[in-house]
Amino acid sequence: MRKLAKFAGIAVLALLILAAIGITFTIGWRPFIGPKTRPLADRTFERTPQRLERGRYLAVAVTGCMGCHSEHDWKNHGAISPGTEGAGEVMPIAELPGKIVAPNITPDPETGAGTWSDDQLARAIREGIGHDGRALFPMMPYQDFRKMSDEDLASIIVYLRSLPPIRRSLPSSQIIFPVKYLIRGVPRPLTTAVPARDLSDPVRRGEYLVTLAGCGGCHTPQVRGQNVPGMNLAGGFTLTGPWGRVASSNITPDASGIGYYDESLFLQVMRTGYVKARELSPIMPVFDFKNMTDDDLKAMFAYLRTLKPVKHRVDNAEEVSECKLCRQKHGGGKLN
Repeated sequence: MRKLAKFAGIAVLALLILAAIGITFTIGWRPFIGPKTRPLADRTFERTPQRLERGRYLAVAVTGCMGCHSEHDWKNHGAISPGTEGAGEVMPIAELPGKIVAPNITPDPETGAGTWSDDQLARAIREGIGHDGRALFPMMPYQDFRKMSDEDLASIIVYLRSLPPIRRSLPSSQIIFPVKYLIRGVPRPLTTAVPARDLSDPVRRGEYLVTLAGCGGCHTPQVRGQNVPGMNLAGGFTLTGPWGRVASSNITPDASGIGYYDESLFLQVMRTGYVKARELSPIMPVFDFKNMTDDDLKAMFAYLRTLKPVKHRVDNAEEVSECKLCRQKHGGGKLN
């Protein structure tokens, strides 16, 4: 019996060692010990008219801050419901792993961000750590916002501080197992400065704007939260909600994407939500992008023209079927 107990103990120890090795080289230990984070800094961003103006433009027209953190009228092309700007929303997307809530980010001290420090906001925006230290669900595009310059970050925070406080209580996000633990491994501290880029070249400026606008998050198909290799911005990512079931378009310059667009058509689409006579789904945030300047929209188009063309047909008017390219089910999938 003693020998049997000894062998059993050795076997259990061996299994524990193997499990530890497996965790170390697969998901890592962050799901168990919490997200990697940095200490909060005691900093306040100076409120200037220039930052307020730049922050308003970025938050309203480019980054989707207002688009995600406000209620929408989905019967009116997804327009933001007046009086809810920044007051938060329970995200109405069926594919999400649980109930994901974009919180109230107005300066209300009881239900919003009124008691959050500037660095708590900064850490949430670019590093994915909430004011309470938890990992934010990566639908908050902090992995893209890591590339946001320090000055643009300061400008957005100055603008958020200027919003009228709205008292609106929302429930906390309820993320299903095991996703609520796995997302703890995503955030990474940002401990170095992010200088402003030289955006005088339209393509470089377009790349920066496409990144901040989160175009890749909707227009790149994913499997288990990871982008499908070789399908960058090639469409097929599916979103179901009050707007129906919609797969995102291929926006690479292939003939199956937007290869037939010229600059004028691109501006028309981004301003009106129509591709000539065809109306886009209201989940496409034209309510944000229509506020961008012509120069910035032209820069985005110039950058998209430099992408590698990906042959991938996505047509929401076609029957939903399996697509071997993006490994999703979408309209016209079997045609690929």
